[in-house]
Amino acid sequence: MSSPSGGEDSKDDEKDEESNRLLPLSSSSQSQSLQSEDYSDEVAFEAREKIVIVDVEGPDSIDAVDYVPPFSWRKLWLFTGPGFLMSIAFLDPGNLEGDLQAGAIAGYSLLWLLLWATVMGLLIQMLSARVGVATGRHLAELCRDEYSNWARYILWFMAEVALIGADIQEVIGSAIAIQILSNGFMFLFLENYGVRKLEGIFAVLIATMALSFAWMCGDTKPSGKELLKGILIPRLGSKTIRQAVGVVGCVIMPHNVFLHSALVQSRKIDPQKKARVQEALTYYSIESSVALFVSFMINLFVTTVFAKGFYGTPQASSIGLVNAGQYLEEKYGGGLFPILYIWGIGLLAAGQSSTITGTYAGQFIMGGFLNLRLKKWMRALITRSFAIIPTIIVAIIFNTSEASLDILNEWLNVLQSMQIPFALIPLLTLVAKEQVMGVFKIGPVLERVAWTIAVLVILINGYLLIDFFISEVKGLLFGFLIGSGTVAYVSFIIYLVSRCGTSPSNGLSLELSGRITRNGN
Repeated sequence: MSSPSGGEDSKDDEKDEESNRLLPLSSSSQSQSLQSEDYSDEVAFEAREKIVIVDVEGPDSIDAVDYVPPFSWRKLWLFTGPGFLMSIAFLDPGNLEGDLQAGAIAGYSLLWLLLWATVMGLLIQMLSARVGVATGRHLAELCRDEYSNWARYILWFMAEVALIGADIQEVIGSAIAIQILSNGFMFLFLENYGVRKLEGIFAVLIATMALSFAWMCGDTKPSGKELLKGILIPRLGSKTIRQAVGVVGCVIMPHNVFLHSALVQSRKIDPQKKARVQEALTYYSIESSVALFVSFMINLFVTTVFAKGFYGTPQASSIGLVNAGQYLEEKYGGGLFPILYIWGIGLLAAGQSSTITGTYAGQFIMGGFLNLRLKKWMRALITRSFAIIPTIIVAIIFNTSEASLDILNEWLNVLQSMQIPFALIPLLTLVAKEQVMGVFKIGPVLERVAWTIAVLVILINGYLLIDFFISEVKGLLFGFLIGSGTVAYVSFIIYLVSRCGTSPSNGLSLELSGRITRNGN
């Protein structure tokens, strides 16, 4: 029989062995982590920036691969953020102009279309989030490895063009609001304060828009009966087709599809654990649905205000983002808090928040397509300079009169409409591939629904393009250039569609395997 002292020595030896066994592993894992940060590809969020999702279950359930924890309000709160940042694109100044023009020209008759267009946009954004969560990479990174060099450079260029177009509208929208309020503010390098604080800033901006436009709606007292009829009863007249096309076309913003797939990676999720991925997708679906419901209500407020005040009036056809505040003041006067300033506050919040999300999207798009290995501040400087310099030049040239701004906005809407296929087609191609998504690839029914929505949106925007060019393109040379560009444009879309049935490159498969392994560690 061993003595008590011998037993204690044995226990001490076991503890020493355990300590020696764990310490090398710990240092080794730290070394691997540092090496992966130094040599890995550009990522949306560094490991230290990601929000850790805290579990209320025991350690056994946390480590289980297939265990799906029960619903938790606390976890929903931790996952809340990316969907609201994504929803800003549904509330940018270009969308608000589409809302007010739809209300002024079509009255309440297009509210049903606004509702279903938002539902279609929700489906597309949920697919974007699905790609980001299931693969651990965002759409621009996946496109970099899915397509050949010449194709990915074209996709990158088209995404940047769409972003520049959105930036111009946002800068103009902010400028109009600042002219109204005689004051303004800018946010610089907000992401340095952490993802959660940035999301809080956006929550304040969205709440500002919601309160401002809800106040306007309450002041104008729209018809509740007509509002319900507009939402529940589909109506479409020959005189409102252009506004209907604008309502649907404004829902899907190309840069927003890239953005959402990156934002969802701000939470620490292990792609190797199927249950954890499924849990994240569930919470993100709930959060995105709530966020887009809020955006729908804000768009609804704007549409009903202008439907109540200007539908059937001589001003209906001439009202736009530039003169909307003045028309509102003339129609409804001052009051305790003049409606002109309420409109200005909401418009400023829309322009500022959209500009910040544009900054985020620009970093992810350029970093993903070009695989930029730069410090974050340098990447932000380069990506924003690439977009904001042409934005400022164009805004200065056109910001001379209401007529020139209206013409600019029409061209910008056309520009962004042209970019929609170059975000939707790669997204639907990748989300349906088992080699990319694994068990989280979408099923055949959802795939058909998604492609139906994509084709519908592309055709609607195609109608807008044809209608615009028929009315605006004059002259043989200009017509020849537009025709040649159209042939190249359609040819590239055909190429992208033809890639839908092909397998991803070996590089993409290796990249995904490596990323999953690093996330698992």
